[in-house]
Amino acid sequence: MSDAFIICSGLSFSWPDDTPVFNDLSFTVGGGRTGLVAPNGAGKSTLLKLIAGELRPSGGGVAVEGLLGYLPQNLPLVGEPTVAEVLGIAPVIAALDAIESGDPSEEHFTTIGNDWDIEERTRAQLDRLGLADIGFDRRLGTLSGGQVISLGLAAQLLKRPDVLLLDEPTNNLDLGARRRLYDVLGDWTDCLLVVSHDRGLLDRMDRIAELDRGEIRFYGGDFTAYEEAVRAEQEAAERNVRSAEQELKREKREMQQARERAERRASNAARNLKNAGLPRIFAGNMKRGAQESAGRAGQMHASRVSDAQARLDEAGRALRDDQRITLELPGTNVPAGRTVFLGERLRARGLFAEPGVDLTVRGPERIALTGPNGAGKSTLLRLISGELEPDAGTTRRADGRVAYLSQRLDLLDVERTVAENLAAFAPGRAEAERMNLLARFLFRGARAHLPVGVLSGGERLRATLACVLCAEPAPQLLLLDEPTNNLDLVSVAQLEGALGAYQGAFVVVSHDERFLAEIGVQRWLELSDGRLLETGGPAGE
Repeated sequence: MSDAFIICSGLSFSWPDDTPVFNDLSFTVGGGRTGLVAPNGAGKSTLLKLIAGELRPSGGGVAVEGLLGYLPQNLPLVGEPTVAEVLGIAPVIAALDAIESGDPSEEHFTTIGNDWDIEERTRAQLDRLGLADIGFDRRLGTLSGGQVISLGLAAQLLKRPDVLLLDEPTNNLDLGARRRLYDVLGDWTDCLLVVSHDRGLLDRMDRIAELDRGEIRFYGGDFTAYEEAVRAEQEAAERNVRSAEQELKREKREMQQARERAERRASNAARNLKNAGLPRIFAGNMKRGAQESAGRAGQMHASRVSDAQARLDEAGRALRDDQRITLELPGTNVPAGRTVFLGERLRARGLFAEPGVDLTVRGPERIALTGPNGAGKSTLLRLISGELEPDAGTTRRADGRVAYLSQRLDLLDVERTVAENLAAFAPGRAEAERMNLLARFLFRGARAHLPVGVLSGGERLRATLACVLCAEPAPQLLLLDEPTNNLDLVSVAQLEGALGAYQGAFVVVSHDERFLAEIGVQRWLELSDGRLLETGGPAGE
């Protein structure tokens, strides 16, 4: 195991408006592969920027032992650099070319240093990442988003870093590119810290670091082991809460019973004193003594209730707020065998090979549409939805509604509130029913009256799903284009819950194998080289 490490000591950071992100955060990451998980907005990317030195902490410090490599989520690549320039090898390549052309200047040898094999090493690295056919002189603007990410990773790996920081490295990568990245990181032994929502990548980690409420906790093992550990913690926390609730009820009951007993004793004592004919001063002293005794008993029980409430509050803090969507959508039901879409010999935008692609969607089928980036998956979804007319071929749709959720999530009116959008999609539903439905999608109280434009990505997806799935009429065919992009793990679980209740047919474009498995995909299609092929599952990719 490598001696490289990251140490954060008393790290504090706030935004210019004084909004705190971290306060006195301390942790150490050593050799091996560490996955960093947290909800969106918790500060994962900010933490990597602090470690990389792109942001300065307001307090505490960061120490990195070893050469650092950093791949940000949004690559800061501007202009039209060449591949060689992005990789940082352009000066060495130029010096090698000059020497081969007969120029033995000393400066060329100085530039090359020990990198005489730079072309071979670079080609090997590019090949591992699926970029073997990319020329060094090719301009960045001609590459796809996934190729740019892979190229950025290659640039960092060529530095031979001891410490490598990766921020959502599989975003925009198709399934093939993801698997190549998994392989590249599979034998990593130096210090690797990865921010990711990709459960396939996280399942290749040695440990998981969870950033929660400004603190980091480490769990040994991969993401699956982390989930099991968190599940066990939650079960224990729920037992503790139930026990603390019972204890609080018992203490409150005993306090009430003690108060009632004291009141009965005081009433009986007053009658007895009156009947005994004792002097008034003596009777008063006895009454005061009884009241003081009752007061002490009351204080003791009140203290016990307060302690029980404190234990309940402490037990409650251990519970996670990972809310799930639970609902029933009988209106989306599609009879088995019913053809909801038929497309024959479809051609569009020159993407599909002769004689075109054929696709039939029947009944409540759950279909995964996979394939490399640029193959035309989004175009095919638009053809199915009717948003795009084919250049050739024919389409036929059943009478039921088709709902299409693009990657842009632009179906809702951003100026309207969540509640107003649902009212537009389901005007026939009573307001109370609509508010109940929104609550099931976790928009409760004031959250239902927020404008869509201010929602986070996960919230906007939930709002869109609420409006689409609860619309009138309900959709019988649902089309989803990369729905998990930029969602945190809690939001992905919420999406899985909503799709689990959907009873119609859907076609989903996704490179997230774990997500496709969780939503019960029954049929796998691959669009590649202009042809649409049935595969037996992800192994057929």
